[in-house]
Amino acid sequence: MTFDEEWAAAKRNAATPGGASYDLVITQDDLGAVGHEAFVVHGELRKKSDIAGTGATSRAAAECSAKNLAMGSELTATLSTWDSQVKTVLQMYAHISNHLDHSKQAHARDDEAIAASLRHRDGSAMSVAEIQRYVK
Repeated sequence: MTFDEEWAAAKRNAATPGGASYDLVITQDDLGAVGHEAFVVHGELRKKSDIAGTGATSRAAAECSAKNLAMGSELTATLSTWDSQVKTVLQMYAHISNHLDHSKQAHARDDEAIAASLRHRDGSAMSVAEIQRYVK
């Protein structure tokens, strides 16, 4: 099944009983939760991965190299690759967390601007029912 077929099936399954269907609906709470999880994973990965190269693998590579064993340079190369890949994953999680934080704040500002622009002449806020009349 292709992505397009799978997406179409998911949209059909998401159709409401009244016949209306929704594409993708995300709430601010959803964005906040995903951003928070990305932040948590970033922190845990940073703590548990040996980015600084001071862990057992680095010490083993140094000891093997000191004894003129070829495995020392291979362990160093492996550690270098690991370090590069972990940094890439950390950047991805940081980007997700930062982007969702920015999106959440930007949407909140947009909502405030919309709310401020939908007012009566006397400055009082319009009710939801009044706004819906404009939309229909």
